[in-house]
Amino acid sequence: MLQTQLCMPKGLSFRTQVDNREPQFHSYLITREDGSRTYGFVLTFYEEVTSKQICTAMQTLYQMHHAEHSGSVCASSSCSMDSLASSLDEGDATSLNKLHCCSSYDMSRDTLYVSKALCLITPLPFMQACRKFLTQLHRAVSSQQPPPLPLESYIHNILYEVPLPPPGRSLKFHGVYEPIVCQRPSPSELPLADYSLKQVFELLGVENLVQVFTCILLEMQILLYSQDYQRLMTVAEGITTLLFPFQWQHVYVPILPASLLHFLDAPVPYLMGLQSKEGTDRSKLELPQEANLCFVDIDNHFIELPEDFPQFPNKLEFIQEISAVLLQFGIPPEGSLHCSDSATQLKSLALHDLVNDKKNGNLPGDALAVFELLQGNATLERLQALAKRTGVTVGRMPALGGSTVKEKDSRLQCEEEELREATLNVQVREVFANRFSQMFADYEAFVIQSATDLESWLTNREQMHNFDKASFLSDQPEPYLPFLSHFIETQMFATFIDNKIMSQWEDKEPLLRVFDSRIEKMRLYNVRIPNLRSSNYQKSTILKESAQSIEQRLMKIDHTAIHPHLLDMKIGQGKYEQGFFPKLQADVLVAGPTNNKWASRTGTAQRRKDRLRQHSEHLGLDNDLREKYMQEARSLGKNLRQPKLSDLSPAVIAQTNWKFVEGLLKECRMKTKRMLVEKMGHEAVELGHGEANITGLEENTLIASLCDLMERIWSHGLQVKQGKSALWSHLLQYQEREEKLEQTAISPVLLGPERRKSETGLTMPFLRVSLIQDMRHIQNVSEIKTDVGRARGWIRLSLEKKLLSQHLKQLLSNQALTKKLYKRYAFLRCEEEKEQFLYHLLTLNTVDYFCFTSVFTTIMIPYRAVIIPIKKLSNAITTSNPWVSVSGELGDSGVMQIPKNVLEITFDSSFRPRRSTVSALFKCQNLGKLTTAQIGHDNSGLLAKWLVDCVMVRNEITGHTYKFPCGRWLGKGVDDGSLERILIGELLIPCADEDVSKQCRTPPLQRSPTQTRRLSITSLAGRNKPNAGQIQEAIGEAVNNIVKHFHKPEKERGSLTILLCGENGLVSALEQFFHHGFKSSRIFQKNVFVWDFIEKAVAYFEMTDQIGDTEEETESFRSMCKVFCHYANAINITPRNIGKDGKFQFLVCLGARDHLLPQWIPLLVECPLITRMYEEYALLRDHLTVNSLIRVLQTVHEFNITLESSLVKGITL
Repeated sequence: MLQTQLCMPKGLSFRTQVDNREPQFHSYLITREDGSRTYGFVLTFYEEVTSKQICTAMQTLYQMHHAEHSGSVCASSSCSMDSLASSLDEGDATSLNKLHCCSSYDMSRDTLYVSKALCLITPLPFMQACRKFLTQLHRAVSSQQPPPLPLESYIHNILYEVPLPPPGRSLKFHGVYEPIVCQRPSPSELPLADYSLKQVFELLGVENLVQVFTCILLEMQILLYSQDYQRLMTVAEGITTLLFPFQWQHVYVPILPASLLHFLDAPVPYLMGLQSKEGTDRSKLELPQEANLCFVDIDNHFIELPEDFPQFPNKLEFIQEISAVLLQFGIPPEGSLHCSDSATQLKSLALHDLVNDKKNGNLPGDALAVFELLQGNATLERLQALAKRTGVTVGRMPALGGSTVKEKDSRLQCEEEELREATLNVQVREVFANRFSQMFADYEAFVIQSATDLESWLTNREQMHNFDKASFLSDQPEPYLPFLSHFIETQMFATFIDNKIMSQWEDKEPLLRVFDSRIEKMRLYNVRIPNLRSSNYQKSTILKESAQSIEQRLMKIDHTAIHPHLLDMKIGQGKYEQGFFPKLQADVLVAGPTNNKWASRTGTAQRRKDRLRQHSEHLGLDNDLREKYMQEARSLGKNLRQPKLSDLSPAVIAQTNWKFVEGLLKECRMKTKRMLVEKMGHEAVELGHGEANITGLEENTLIASLCDLMERIWSHGLQVKQGKSALWSHLLQYQEREEKLEQTAISPVLLGPERRKSETGLTMPFLRVSLIQDMRHIQNVSEIKTDVGRARGWIRLSLEKKLLSQHLKQLLSNQALTKKLYKRYAFLRCEEEKEQFLYHLLTLNTVDYFCFTSVFTTIMIPYRAVIIPIKKLSNAITTSNPWVSVSGELGDSGVMQIPKNVLEITFDSSFRPRRSTVSALFKCQNLGKLTTAQIGHDNSGLLAKWLVDCVMVRNEITGHTYKFPCGRWLGKGVDDGSLERILIGELLIPCADEDVSKQCRTPPLQRSPTQTRRLSITSLAGRNKPNAGQIQEAIGEAVNNIVKHFHKPEKERGSLTILLCGENGLVSALEQFFHHGFKSSRIFQKNVFVWDFIEKAVAYFEMTDQIGDTEEETESFRSMCKVFCHYANAINITPRNIGKDGKFQFLVCLGARDHLLPQWIPLLVECPLITRMYEEYALLRDHLTVNSLIRVLQTVHEFNITLESSLVKGITL
């Protein structure tokens, strides 16, 4: 049944004598459950209908059709019998002209023809040879003279007496009229590929082909679209042969029969071909899902690509190398649409020239006609066949024109065009294979082989990490990462690595064996040296060598099969009738010869051996792994034998789609588990445990993969497709319903505000959080232009807010809407699986993602800043004009003035005023993760002094709230006299009473400095001070964190400001070092700060004429003293009103940036003022400790430290 559908995908087709009845060739393949493939090659021709009953029925059918559509111009003038049978042929370009020739079908006037198909099924894709054999077989039927032998002789010969050519050999066998040659690559060459890549490039062009090739590598859904079946097959087979050493692992149906169109609803990666109808517009083609679809319109030279599409590495140079190969064969790289009549005529002329080139026994036209006439004598042919069987040698007769049927010293054994196409095929494939050899030359170093035997590996396969992805990516050139990070997550790459691991216990899979041998050869001739991370493009160097191998096989035939011969048939069988394919005699075709040992051995046995080899070539895995990786193929194979889903009951539909539902749920579980484990491992590193095994690029790839999975889930079982994104379409319809309910409801519960609290009880204004509100945030982002982009943006926002599972549960709670949009068998209507799906998504709430903030870096985001003073010790408000500036990893907001008297009163649970806050809402470009906040005022008015507890800033879209502790005075004559301060932020952890799903959160990646450290040193009297050992340990830890920061990939480093100025940062550690042993006595009740010691040291250096004992030492000290004084004075004269602690922070940061700290510390140690301001036990007066500190600080000299603008603004050096 399946073979019949694929031989005639449109069913029977009828023609009249005025219609085009040229034979049409196409091919197909079937992927079986074990992964093996069977290829079919079909020649469709038209045969006259001799049954009067059928002709009468067709005339009646036409009359009914004409009467029903008499008002239509098309119906009244149509004479195409295909339109009557609903099987309009696509290739009839002149049908419109023929419509005027007749107005009806009249059986007394017209001749009716019906389509028939000759099909040859093979285990390997010998497309050219099979096409020639079928063409000659049809020629024997349509010729005026009968064939030399009955057709059964030729069919019996190819079935039983023509073996598969051995690997690395060529074989010649005989068709009806001409010899046919096929060849097979050796085990060390690229696998067999007989489909013309020339046609693929002519149809698509180089750039389009590379884009489609990339989509296949990333396992997207690829739909080929053409009127011609053979074009579908040629493009599908041509591109998949370029995947070496990888193999497509998902649904593969190059020609999708009309009765199986529901398979486009499959929520899995697929590569399918769909026949287009003449005049059908692309916009009218309704596809179940397009979010992750690559649509290839072959006939119109046009492709549609998915969004967020990574480019193939070195794409430009890659295209140039392919184009250079094509130009050598006269093929334009941009491609050309060979649909015109002129192109067809040129092709016919070229074939006619090849026929007359006297090669391979071909004869000129006139001589060939006479030779055919002689061949048409059945008696002569039978005598020749009898002579061969009895061993009698018959001398050859010279043909007319002085040439022989077969020349002894023929240089070529095949047509020149065939040789050119075979050469082009292998050279283009070598270019593609070379790219993978270069990109994965060192893949073996990253394969993790943890199992001791095959059984234990198979048992624990899903729990094992078989490839060190993070290390592999870190070893690749930067331009390769966007593509490679996606590709190493695909099933085809996982299967490739599985085959590599299994090769230690079993024979290597054939493709893997060839690939590994190429890498080994490349290492021998081109040793890879530290230039590993280079992205320099290297062209293939074996193009000529690979072409010579094919040319040698085609020039020198290795084997010749047995000639067709007369069979033991009864008299009267095999009767010839021109134009009619005879009914073959089954009794002579059911079994092969019993007396031909060579044929039996080399034919049947060899074919069986090659079939087994071909099974392993397509999937060299054991049954368990084959079951896992071919799940979709099995599902397809089973469903191909089922009727249309629309004709089945809901119970049968659910059972048919169970594999899809089960597969989607399993994929969701695997993806969420991978995201969770990898992310937790990364955050454990931030907390000081273990090693990192995920990068930001890899994390983004996993999230993008989750977005694709959700689009496939929402596309499964759709009633009617609306828009390219099924998820966003569902959300829009939900939004429309909810907004209507909002207008009628008094107080909607779901849209209630949410209060954000910190662990200290500090409050922020209410934040409205809901599914609809998050949709509006996405709709307001002008940078997102498409529905697919909006859906992915919404997923990322919900994931970052830890609301993805909650939002989707709320979306699916509207069961009436879900039933309206989805069929009964859809994934979203399987209650148990849906609940498990939401649970898996809920587990992602245990880790922190910034997948929205880090991707949409240019959008405008509203922020709310709240300044909270300490009311008990100072004024609740200030008469001065406060301002704030917020900085993040992506930029800063600039200075924003806060209007006077902008006050908010918040209340505690007893409704008593707790504290006053100054609040302001501002909008600026996305700042990323917030790092610092600057706060200050102009010191105007009577109540200028202000004791600020903290500043809190919230991203109004994501809800992330950052606290910037201060605990210091702002104002002249108080504290250190600062009018502005730089505060380090920390991400707040929501309280447990906010939402149950938010209780499980990871600790913040960094914390701001504690308030105690930010107080002046004189106020620390009586408190617990760190001892000398703790201080030295803190300095070592701070420097070590900076070193580790620079050893991370650049995109994974985070904020250096935190490591310099945050809690446990370098500034904090050096402050403790300088505080140790500092004399804290007050002079006239005035606080003394470390900066006071710095200023006095600067004054001493500037007044002293000579420092040191020798002249050389004096000169070096003087030079360093000048530099130190220059930096300190530049900080002192800055127009910024920073306090003394802030100035010390600036000095440390600038010294670290310019690698001067190890040179400055000896100056301060040698300054005589140290004895007056430091106790004798102070660390600064211990030479051993100072020398140790200098060595530690010198370890950061090799790094280029860049400071945030907030740390260097206003300082001129």
